[in-house]
Amino acid sequence: MKEQKGSYKNMKTIILGPPGTGKTTTLLNLVDEFIQQGIRPRQIGYFSFTKKAANEAANRASEKFGLDKDNDLPFFRTLHSYAFNQLGMTKEKMMKVEDYREFGQKCGIPIKTAKFSSDDGTFNSDNEYLTIINTAAVKRMDLLEYYDSRKNILDIERNTLFLLSEELKKFKKEKGLKDFNDLIEDFLLKETLNKFEVLFIDEAQDLSLLQWDMVRKIWARAEKTYIAGDDDQAIFKWAGADVDHFIALKEEVDDIKILDQSYRIPGGPIHELSQNIINKVQNRFKKEYKPREEQGILKRYSDITQVDMSEGNWLVLSSANYFLDDAKDLCEIQGWYYQYKGINSVSLKLLLALNNWESWRKGEKLNHLEIKNIYQYLGSNVLVGFQKGKTLHSDAKYTLKECQEQHGLVVSDVWFKSFEGLDPMTETYIRNMRANGEMINKNPRIIMSTIHGAKGGEADKVLLMQDITNAALETFSYDPDELHRLFYTGATRAKRELHVLDPKNFDRAYII
Repeated sequence: MKEQKGSYKNMKTIILGPPGTGKTTTLLNLVDEFIQQGIRPRQIGYFSFTKKAANEAANRASEKFGLDKDNDLPFFRTLHSYAFNQLGMTKEKMMKVEDYREFGQKCGIPIKTAKFSSDDGTFNSDNEYLTIINTAAVKRMDLLEYYDSRKNILDIERNTLFLLSEELKKFKKEKGLKDFNDLIEDFLLKETLNKFEVLFIDEAQDLSLLQWDMVRKIWARAEKTYIAGDDDQAIFKWAGADVDHFIALKEEVDDIKILDQSYRIPGGPIHELSQNIINKVQNRFKKEYKPREEQGILKRYSDITQVDMSEGNWLVLSSANYFLDDAKDLCEIQGWYYQYKGINSVSLKLLLALNNWESWRKGEKLNHLEIKNIYQYLGSNVLVGFQKGKTLHSDAKYTLKECQEQHGLVVSDVWFKSFEGLDPMTETYIRNMRANGEMINKNPRIIMSTIHGAKGGEADKVLLMQDITNAALETFSYDPDELHRLFYTGATRAKRELHVLDPKNFDRAYII
């Protein structure tokens, strides 16, 4: 049965959460209040821009309230996931990289990568035509109108763009496939929807106009809606996010609440610097928040070799991945353990093998899985026929001597003399880490990331690089707010120290 128009209260509140003000905690406290009032968890919708944030909220809620995440909290999702669920879709019906490649071969255009992120639904491709087609869709713009509005179109033929768009529609229809944008378009046509007593829309500053259309359809059937976000941290415009729509909501909501105490940003120079950056933005919610009482430290460097990352937890941030190469080189020279693009500088399997080998040499016993992992790095130092550990029993533990006597092991020297097949650079790097006392049995102290990839993260110490790409520089010439927000987001990841690195090229940089 269709709900009658006007049958819901539609009370809407914006919650503005500046960096580190505990936005997720605030939202979950509201969830707690409503559950205490007798609202069933299944009548609560909690939708976030990223899968990571939605899962975090669901995990925290399930732990706090003793609920089963899957059964009791089925509507703690991303908007794409909710559309996928409500439409009864399967993964087989979704466009994948191989489908885009097949489409490219059919049309005679090279496509190596093309996929929607399972985390935030953003589209990434090496083919500019596909990127434009997708961005126009999320912006709810006519394709050719969007093309004409672009100020930095390079080597894109207007007619070719239109023809490829039409061919892509035909391809998906013939194959019975959908992309993430199609999901939302189909959802917008759906007549029967869940009714929510309370609806939460988190990270609202990152939603596209297409997603906003979906949100409006959902909140039309909600009693109360809380729209949470921070326009100052809106850094996904390149993916179609429309922060202006979020800001414009102030004219139609019932209340606006600002979380005004940051539990991350220290007082003094870091807070002052970040405020100086964000105050340059023209269109924003004017808001103030208090930093922590602890005074932060701000340092500047002309060269990365001047940066000492030998202690503490670090975030190394840049506007693009390739600006991080110098930081990677520095870490490898100095013997610092780091992570780049989610990959540790030394594989966890190798580090486990090294640590277990040293424990083994000291007389400890290891189980068969630990020994098998070591064996794969020993090569000829394990006799043929024993290298896969088939003679080891799964319910037993062994000393190094026992494996020498019964299971084909022929060495007992230090790891760098016993492990075969390690390239000299990897060996030197690991030996430097161990000599420095680097804790290499845990997650790396140093995380390298783009500013976009680190959104929501934090660290005691942040190294922020000022270099930007030529494309970003061009964007800055007609839309400076985008870069102001980007570097504000980077600067506000720091809990204690912010380290700012001079650019290699001052003519191609965002100067802080």
